[in-house]
Amino acid sequence: MQRLAVIGGTGLIEMTFGQQLTDAGLTLERRDDLVVDTNWGSVPLTCLRLSSGDVEKELIFLQRHHNQGNASKPPHMIEHRANISALVDSGCEAIMAVCSVGAISADFPPGKVALADQYIDFTGVASTFHHEDATFTSVTEPFSGELNEILLNSLREGQSFSDSERLLYTYWLAHGPQFETRAEVNAIEKLGGDMVGMTMPREAKLARELEIPYAAVCISSNWAAGREPGNDAADLSHLSVSAEANKRLAPVWQCVIDMLSQG
Repeated sequence: MQRLAVIGGTGLIEMTFGQQLTDAGLTLERRDDLVVDTNWGSVPLTCLRLSSGDVEKELIFLQRHHNQGNASKPPHMIEHRANISALVDSGCEAIMAVCSVGAISADFPPGKVALADQYIDFTGVASTFHHEDATFTSVTEPFSGELNEILLNSLREGQSFSDSERLLYTYWLAHGPQFETRAEVNAIEKLGGDMVGMTMPREAKLARELEIPYAAVCISSNWAAGREPGNDAADLSHLSVSAEANKRLAPVWQCVIDMLSQG
């Protein structure tokens, strides 16, 4: 893959590579911070030009919560059309999104990193580039099977999981910015949600409309409301969620390296 876009969130604030690049045989040739203007607003991107022998590759990083230099824009205020449009204008060939999620399924404890293979969005908020024309996009399989195959192998190897370890989950989109109640989480589970977050499916829909392969790497940063073992009344804190997610970036870095190694 010659030009990969990575979207960071609560679980990936900035793109800071070190020894991982060297170990993978990649050399950082150049870093550019730029702003892309779109019809929906301006978007800051970080572009890393890499080389592996005679082959050049480019990694484009977007922090989805960008807010005048800070990663602080609340989820319900993100202009996803601007973000995805900026990545497409930059010429990316595929998008790997990184998300921190609240875990509902018992086999997705905090610290585990997995993938989304389906999502459920009952928020009632449209996420589309087609507000003026009747365009209907199929999302039966909302994520790229090709990308997920690469990432499954990477996550399994990077976390020393056996072939029987479950790594595919259904993401439930909550509107936010409030966390969920215990009753809501119980209902989400009954309706098929394995994890809950506030952003990702909106991006996935837009990427599918533009036919850009998209995959979502999900970091279990906390138990969802009411699921903390021994304390079903535990409060949730955004700061602790972010801190926990950013402790689990090693498998994420490996995913990025493995994606760049393709093609």
